[in-house]
Amino acid sequence: MHRRQLLVSALRGATGVAGLTALSLLPRPREAVALGGTLPELDTAAPYFHLAGVAPAVDASGAATAVATELALADFAGNWLVLYFYPRDFTGGCTLEARGFQRDLQAFQRAGAAVVGVSADDPDSHASFCSEEGLAFPLLSDPGGTVSQRYGSWIAPFSQRHTFLIGPDGVIRSRWVAVRPSGHSREVLDELQRLQA
Repeated sequence: MHRRQLLVSALRGATGVAGLTALSLLPRPREAVALGGTLPELDTAAPYFHLAGVAPAVDASGAATAVATELALADFAGNWLVLYFYPRDFTGGCTLEARGFQRDLQAFQRAGAAVVGVSADDPDSHASFCSEEGLAFPLLSDPGGTVSQRYGSWIAPFSQRHTFLIGPDGVIRSRWVAVRPSGHSREVLDELQRLQA
């Protein structure tokens, strides 16, 4: 008999609160739990999203600017998507992470992948952040954490630093939890290239 089954059988014989407490402490199999909720499993469909935010554009004078947009998971069908969640615009770690994705953006695009950031900040904050950092990829706003929760990436009032690599078929192929911002973009790009090889 499996070790967990033996332990459950023994605990079922226990009476009172102690038996129930011990039984409830057993780990649940096949469930990845993060502080922000249950993470979606690898090789399963990515949770749906449809959020407002900002995206890069070029104005009439040829200058880069950020314009209001709405994007959904379906907008990336047939392409790879790097969907990364982060706590706040303009903070040290979040700025370092965004700069990494911007530095490697052309390599992601050559590999057929879009990069999209998500945080609880409003679109105006995202527009300022894109402008100040020269970011040329979309940032989406998830103020109530609805989408972040679906991805196991929410501890109110912030999204947690998690990244998901979603395949052209809408399936999660890789994920990173509690990301370290330094070098993370390169780590994701290396995994994308490995999966495409």
